Amino acid sequence: MTVAPLVLYNSLSRSLERFEPLDAETGVRIYSCGPTVYNYAHLGNLRAYIFTDTLSRVLTWKGYSLTHIINITDVGHLTSDADAGDDKMEAAAKAQSQSIWDVAAHYTQAFKDNVAALNIRQPTRWSVATDHIEEMIDFAKRIAPDHCYEIDSGLYFDATTVPEYGRLAGARDDAGEGRIDPVAGKRHPQDFAIWRKSAPGENRQMEWDSPWGKGAPGWHLECSVMSEKYLGFPFDIHTGGIDHREIHHPNEIAQNQAFCDCMDAQPGFTGAHFWMHNNFLVDRSGKMSKSKGGFSTLFSLVEAGIHPLAYRLLCLQAHYRSELEFGAEHILAALTRLKRLVMAVDALRKRAELGDELPAPNAQTIEELDAAVSDDLNTPKALTILETMLANKKLSPEERLGTLQPFDAVLGLTLLELRREDLRLQPENATLTELDVRQRIEARQEARSAKDFTSSDRIRDELAAAGVEVMDGDPFGWDWKVRLD
Repeated sequence: MTVAPLVLYNSLSRSLERFEPLDAETGVRIYSCGPTVYNYAHLGNLRAYIFTDTLSRVLTWKGYSLTHIINITDVGHLTSDADAGDDKMEAAAKAQSQSIWDVAAHYTQAFKDNVAALNIRQPTRWSVATDHIEEMIDFAKRIAPDHCYEIDSGLYFDATTVPEYGRLAGARDDAGEGRIDPVAGKRHPQDFAIWRKSAPGENRQMEWDSPWGKGAPGWHLECSVMSEKYLGFPFDIHTGGIDHREIHHPNEIAQNQAFCDCMDAQPGFTGAHFWMHNNFLVDRSGKMSKSKGGFSTLFSLVEAGIHPLAYRLLCLQAHYRSELEFGAEHILAALTRLKRLVMAVDALRKRAELGDELPAPNAQTIEELDAAVSDDLNTPKALTILETMLANKKLSPEERLGTLQPFDAVLGLTLLELRREDLRLQPENATLTELDVRQRIEARQEARSAKDFTSSDRIRDELAAAGVEVMDGDPFGWDWKVRLD
């Protein structure tokens, strides 16, 4: 089999580059910006982790060992990503009248539940910000003399002290600078907080002593500290959403450059070799906006009767660097496509004569899969190859099932394990239980057998009104109708 070279898009160069690990012996080292655990992750947040999981799966497929770190932000992230406003965690704890530690624990577990439901693989380490406060203070002490200055509100990084600040973000205009709120005493609009002092009379639940006063770290500091601690500088790949490309990641790079103090010896040093970003999930209805109080979560999809892997499939249908539109029609179409894939695999399973192990995969198909995912993670093309393979009658059912294994490994859809009944999720607002439905289906079958079509039609209509679709002639029999407002 011909193995394609892995080519990935590097946001630093704005170009496709061939990927090779910096250190073949240690394998690939990846750092992914994790969630701020002040609320449930919305679907746009979760797209980033499906992208990162796809990247890690492809790297594993290509034979690399991985060290993957995802941070948990439980302090320091302000209500504006542009380094202004209140701390999101403190604000959430106050709004919910809870301990900030309880808020963090609840939403951290909720996020991990989402990760499991989407079949996203666990990272090597979940790195929690508040477990690394002393390391953050030590990091800040090291860079402060040459790169920081102190004002009333805290310790700030002087962005002019590192070369090419903001290179990752690309060209900036006045509108971009307008996103950065003014802070009294800041020397330059781009300067950002390394340590925020607690204001006089402020009652914070999370604060620590430091050389610059009692307070808390700035949001950007944690990622530099934890990526250096667990991966070392430079490491292979840093991932995040495209919104991080404009402010958060340029600030990380500035901190990394200051900490390493190696720009003369290593021109262009940023801390990571590749910086990779997924594009936005676009919801025209605005329901994913946390600031508006009503947003779409994975939990809300499940409550509506949508299997979580339908959302994974929706994300895989678009290239990670493309905007992905989200709406009821899009997620329902993805659910239908997932059902068809599961039905195709079910049909093959019924026809196949399998031993203890699946046959070897078809070499030509796997070569096509490898070429697709090696081309900057082209999952839409990989899905087309998958569907073509499942329908290819020149391959035996056994060979098609054997060929499905690598697709499951790379795409993470678990098609060899899913059954149609797994996709039959009862909507939260259903007025009937599954037992009620089965009893009415049986009563309808008895009416049909007795040629009492009036009763049969009445039961069918009652089921339809209760959100149940009767599927005559289909061994599956019935399914919940999913309605999304």
